[in-house]
Amino acid sequence: MQIVADLLTATQLSGQEGIRTTSLLTKANLSHSRLSKFLTNLTGAGLINKIEFDGKNTFVITSKGRQYLESYANFSSIAESFGLEL
Repeated sequence: MQIVADLLTATQLSGQEGIRTTSLLTKANLSHSRLSKFLTNLTGAGLINKIEFDGKNTFVITSKGRQYLESYANFSSIAESFGLEL
């Protein structure tokens, strides 16, 4: 869940221009194959959109992705109030 939240946060911070795969690799500190699996899951769930242009992929967060981040932040806050670390 934390990795998904980190990927969505990085995508959200990139704004409407989106974020490229290389930038996500750097920010998430994941291998390319592992990141590819996460991106497939995130696009399949409708949390991010993949835009292909000139053979390069750019990812933009969707409203559903922003909703996930908000729910994750609420859950994280509740867990911390009980002394749990996520």
